[in-house]
Order: sequence, then structure tokens, then C-alpha cells
Amino acid sequence: MDLDWSPADLAFRDEVRQFLDEQLTPELRRAGRLATSVYSDHEASMRWQAILHARGWAAPAWPVEYGGQPWSLAQHYIFERESTLAGAPALSPMGIRMVAHAIIAFGTQEQKDYFLPGILSGEVFFCQGYSEPEAGSDLASLSMAAVRDGEDLVVTGSKIWTTHATEANWIFALVRTAKLERKQQGITFALIDMRSPGIQVRPLVMTSGEQVQNQVFFDAVRVPVTNVLGRVDDGWTVAKYLLNFERGGGAVGPALQVMAESLATHALSVPGPNGGALLDDPAFAARLADIHIRANVLEILESRTMSAISRGVNPGPAASALKILGTELSQQLTELTLEAAGPRGRAYQPHAAMPGGPVADFVPPADGYLSGAEWQAAAPLRYFNDRAGSIYAGSNEIQRNIIAKAGLGL
Repeated sequence: MDLDWSPADLAFRDEVRQFLDEQLTPELRRAGRLATSVYSDHEASMRWQAILHARGWAAPAWPVEYGGQPWSLAQHYIFERESTLAGAPALSPMGIRMVAHAIIAFGTQEQKDYFLPGILSGEVFFCQGYSEPEAGSDLASLSMAAVRDGEDLVVTGSKIWTTHATEANWIFALVRTAKLERKQQGITFALIDMRSPGIQVRPLVMTSGEQVQNQVFFDAVRVPVTNVLGRVDDGWTVAKYLLNFERGGGAVGPALQVMAESLATHALSVPGPNGGALLDDPAFAARLADIHIRANVLEILESRTMSAISRGVNPGPAASALKILGTELSQQLTELTLEAAGPRGRAYQPHAAMPGGPVADFVPPADGYLSGAEWQAAAPLRYFNDRAGSIYAGSNEIQRNIIAKAGLGL
């Protein structure tokens, strides 16, 4: 495995850095730096997507014929890494990084012609309708019914933990069209217009106070059969394909390195238990060093996976391993950051951060008063939001089962 950048890769890195220096405004950098979860402030995220789209870089991983870039895997990784290091706000993954790949692989020409340009421009904004109150990690147990009526499916039921459902104008959803021998059978993958009559969205207030997740109710919602992706009753095939893009595959290691380096800087100005700076405390410094080392290891593993894919080798359960390592390491880091924030990290000050959604029942002080620094105000919000990291996209217990079966043959 060769992890050294070629001269062409280094030239591309410089091109990306110049672009980021020129296009990332202070406001956009602030949205990236003070994000309280994996979802950046929605308006900032959409502004950044528009800038990337104008350059042709909004969806570089797509096939070139649909608006992607003919980059090598190394260049894709460099772009993600440099964007993270520069503090760019994250783009919403549901459209560009998830359902678009399924549309490209399984969609009709009409579906591709309609949805793909809109996803790139931001005019089509998707949310994900997978989990239900009784079907989370055991997703195949879903029961939201879709009954055929002429050229429509009539959908009734609900989805939960739906991110950005209040902003989205489309949802990709798994619905139950038949009850067959295996629960994975009889599931259909449908693209549903969120403006359809019979849809109600109820925000869910998270422990951080943010309203990013929602429950979506469907009451006899009519969905044209032409909006089915793939074949009726065979949506599980589409869903499994899409999950390859939801788990792992991103430059998580560099993001954690940036967070660890920022924490080290902050810890120089925070008093430690022995009178000096917190960073001088041996126990704290050891925990931070361990996280930093593990983040470096994670980046190497991500690069190794990238190298395997570039040789046409199926990485197997590597996506599950990267998902486990990335989310659990992030949880350790947000926990340590909360400890470093001290008493000011216990104050509820969401107005100092850039949450991914509205904050429920909070009125910011008229004078904008902030106790402590912005990073201390963001620390508890990140801590609470990050607890979900080991649950979403398939719980880490499920991921360990995948590794045990596919990797170890147990």
C-alpha cells in the first residue's frame, strides 16, 4: 500500500487549498467550527453547496456523466481532508452522498433526469425515511404500509428520527408492500414528495434542545408507482446498496484530529487540578494523546480501505469497522472536551454555537452574553448529540455482528 502523495496529488491539494481560502467566508468557517453535530447549520450548508456546485465540486464522487469529477481515490480523500481542515460546513448527506447513488444505480432515466440535477443545485432536498418506532437497527421489521391502488401506492404509517424533515421537500422511504416468508422481502423503496397531502411532521427535541430529528406521519399518502426506485417488493436490495454509502467512506480521521488539536489549544488556557494549565495535567494529557494517536490510526485505516478499493478489492466489513472506530472515538473526544470546559460547559448557551436545527424554547440574552468561550458553550451540545453516533446508521452492536460474520466467520 502506497500512502505517499504523488506530485499530481500535491498539486491538486494546493488547488483545493487555494479554492477553500478564497471561497470559505468567516461565516461559513464559523458554521463548520461551531457545528454541534454531524449536521451543520442548514442555511450555511446550503450556501456552501451552492459554491461547490458552481465549481463542479458538490458531488465529486458521482459518475462524471452525472456531474461528478474524474478524480482518483487519493484526490477524493485529499478534498475531504482539506475541507475538514479548513473548517468547511458539512453538506447534508441524504441527497448527495446517499440516495443519489441509489438513483444512479437503480433509477429509471426519467428519475435520473429529474432528481439528480435538483439534488446538485439544492432544489431537491431529501430526508431519509427508514427507522420506525418498532424498527430501528432491526430495519427489516418495518411495517409502514403501502397498498397498490391503480397507478399509486397508498402509504400509511410513520417514520422516526428523520433528520431535516422540516426542510426537506422529498423523502426516500422503505415501505411494506407485501408480507412474505422473509421479512426482508416485500419491502419497496419509494421516493415521496413531502408536499403530498396527508403528511405531517412533528419535530423531536433532542437532549441538546435542538430540533433536527422528526417523526413523520403518513395518512393515506398517494405515491405514484413511477416513484418506486428499483422493483416493487425488492427495496431491500436498494437499501443495502445505499447503506454502503452511509457507513464509513469519509475522512473521519482528519476531522477528529482537528478536534483533538483544538482541544489541546483550549486546554492551555484552562486551569488544571494542580494549578497549572489543564494540558500540563498528566492524566488529561495522556487521555488526549491516546485520542490523537487513535485518530491518526483511523486515518491510516481509511487510507488503507481507499487503497483496497482503488485496486478493485472489496473491503468487506471495513465500513463497519470504520463506523465503530470513528463514532466511539468521537464520543471519547466530546466527553473529554466537556470535562475541559469545566463549570462553563454546564451552562446552556446554544446561541453561541451553530446547531444543525432550531433550538426549542430558548430565548437568547438580548445582549448576547456568553459565559466563557464559544467552544465551552458548544461542548455540552456536541457531547449530547454525539451519544447517538453509536446508534445511527446501524448500531455499533449490529456493526460488530457484521464483522463477526463477514470478517471472522463466526
